[in-house]
Amino acid sequence: MSSKEKPTLGGTRIKTRKRNIAAPLDPAAFADAVVQIYLDNAGDLELVAKNLESSDLNFSRYGDTFFEVVFTGGRTQPGTIKPDEGERHPYSVIECEAKREAILPSVIYIQKILRRRPFLIKNLENVMQRLLQSLELFEDNERKKLAIFTALAFSQKLSGLPPETVFQPLLKDNLVVKGLVLSFITDFFKEYLVDNSLEDLISILKRGKMEDNLLDFFPSAKRSPEGFSEHFTKEGLVPLVEYNEKKIFEVKLKEMKSALTTQIAEESDISEVIENVKQRVNDAKLPDIEVVRILWDVIMDAVQWSGKNQQQNANSALRQVKTWAKLLNSFCSSGKLELELMYKVQMQCYEDAKLMKLFPEIVKSLYDQDVLAEDTILYWFRKGLNPKGRQTFVKALEPFVNWLEEAEEEE
Repeated sequence: MSSKEKPTLGGTRIKTRKRNIAAPLDPAAFADAVVQIYLDNAGDLELVAKNLESSDLNFSRYGDTFFEVVFTGGRTQPGTIKPDEGERHPYSVIECEAKREAILPSVIYIQKILRRRPFLIKNLENVMQRLLQSLELFEDNERKKLAIFTALAFSQKLSGLPPETVFQPLLKDNLVVKGLVLSFITDFFKEYLVDNSLEDLISILKRGKMEDNLLDFFPSAKRSPEGFSEHFTKEGLVPLVEYNEKKIFEVKLKEMKSALTTQIAEESDISEVIENVKQRVNDAKLPDIEVVRILWDVIMDAVQWSGKNQQQNANSALRQVKTWAKLLNSFCSSGKLELELMYKVQMQCYEDAKLMKLFPEIVKSLYDQDVLAEDTILYWFRKGLNPKGRQTFVKALEPFVNWLEEAEEEE
């Protein structure tokens, strides 16, 4: 037997760095701790905020859980709003009264939390999106509280709630079909407009990419301009109805102008153009005055203006008037509309330097083509109300008016 010692394995023991050890997630313990702070302070949100500030709770890891506790009183089961196991408190947004004075303190409280911990902004956004996408799981009264909270959050300019965060999650088909979105957005509009103007609301809708898509909030059976007007008039939101009607009106005018521009550029048959305009006017119920204004704009926009050659500009403008006189004549069907056309010509000549000297020639051409009556021209000359360039234009038109009056006396 050998007396030598047997060889042994040796070496240095390597210590594992603590930062490489991931602590297991424990949102339940975090939620219970936050709930306990609420309970210990009887829901006094100022005291709750102070105690949260002095605590060593890991908000960066459990931000979503924190806002679940704020909104629902405790943790919720994944994918639902059902309570999960653990402590709960009765001072949440969902549990308070559905009144602004009861909900506003929660908005201000969240503002304080976000000022101290701005990294929680994304967590607020996440939780709000989940809640809004789960509207069908709430009771009517709870949905109203969420709508009031959201409106007050925008009024207070609460960080973490960009408009698209609110509006886009609402557009789930199943929520829209059941009318839950329309009910929510109506409560939101009504509450927001208590402290803010319609212009402020439109600004939010623009940022949320919903300004032109308000009908998307309506179930398909009610998704029409008439349905929109009926619903919001009934809810007392008449300014919103008027805004929407104006918006629809502007879209229809724009569509008619676009179609007319194409036809004139393509030199379509004038009878076809007249028929198209009449059809659009009837379908959209467009006011005659607006139609006359658009006709003049489109006809003049199609003129190929010369840079400096005044005579060429005059010839082009007068040629255009002569070409489309029948179109103008079809819609200048009264002295009032003829006068509106004269005001339109006056404004264009006043605003465009190359047309300043063309005013009397254009008026005379419109008279020769039976678009403007003698009485209309004389009325404008004596009593016209638009002051823009009036003195200059009256003087320029005076020889033509004298001729009209002399011809009238001879008759």
